[in-house]
Amino acid sequence: MRLIGVDTPEVYGEVECYGREAAAFVKRLLPLGARVRYSLGVERRDRYGRALAYVYTGDGRFLNLLLVRRGYAQPLTIPPNDRFAERFAAAARGARARRAGRWAPGACV
Repeated sequence: MRLIGVDTPEVYGEVECYGREAAAFVKRLLPLGARVRYSLGVERRDRYGRALAYVYTGDGRFLNLLLVRRGYAQPLTIPPNDRFAERFAAAARGARARRAGRWAPGACV
């Protein structure tokens, strides 16, 4: 599965800045076996066959947006899956302004 609208740092192969922190955040938020709800995008699969989804935690938090808001991901808009593009962009601006996550001083040098 691939989260729609967000670009998270890589943790496989060449590890990108803040990748381990982002992965650890998701593992804490959604431990193995955690229940989630998801909605597939207009374009349901990417070129690798992965489902493209908006994911919600068991308590209703929007994972895609939360990752951007906390500075673990950046917006990545690929039409036609652009339903929440403005919300993701606003969340990224806020994360940068608060110096959250990858935007913290010294986090990604």
